[in-house]
Amino acid sequence: MKVADVQTKLREIADPVVAEHSQRFFKTGAGEYGEGDQFLGIRVPDIRKIAKRFEKLSLIQIEKLLHSGYHEERLCALIILVNRFKKANPAEQERIYKLYLANTSYVNNWDLVDTSAYKIVGPYLEDRNRDVLYDLAKSDNLWERRIAIISTLYFVNNNDFKDTLAIAEKLLDDNHDLIHKATGWMLREVGKRDQEKEESFLEKHASQMPRTMLRYAIEHFSNAKRKLYLNR
Repeated sequence: MKVADVQTKLREIADPVVAEHSQRFFKTGAGEYGEGDQFLGIRVPDIRKIAKRFEKLSLIQIEKLLHSGYHEERLCALIILVNRFKKANPAEQERIYKLYLANTSYVNNWDLVDTSAYKIVGPYLEDRNRDVLYDLAKSDNLWERRIAIISTLYFVNNNDFKDTLAIAEKLLDDNHDLIHKATGWMLREVGKRDQEKEESFLEKHASQMPRTMLRYAIEHFSNAKRKLYLNR
């Protein structure tokens, strides 16, 4: 299997109309967060089907696919990595994790991060030192900061909230809306499992949280409780 085989299958189902819509949806215009990204025009379910067919692609070939200028090809590479990671032995999981962190510049949109970070970085770090997440949270790279907080969803799903809350605190002053949304989402996920933990965080930080972050965090609260926090 070669990267060209994957690219051929993807391009067989490319749709220019879908591509045009995707370029608007993922903000590819000048000065926008996805500036310059290119799209073939392929729906995610179709990308997943092709990724499944190429799960045995070598890591070298997957990395080449991840370096593509086309968004859907990078997404396909990441889905293959996620699928491989689930079935891999510890040695291969380490190789996948290292490949992922070495290529964060290509995990460069919110859907790419959200598809992969908590399924590769999160589980790899489950029983390991998690300092790398705090380093990523300080990065000048928007997507690395998003990887830091989204990776913690794996821990949250296992009722481990410490790193989510600590990294959320470090991102309170972040200036990007996509970090506000991601952080608020992760706080909301904490609240689904332990509302007391989330509210303890909000009691301390609600007044300084960016409005978008706060709105995402309290989305599932009662109307009365939402108003209480929004009026702080």
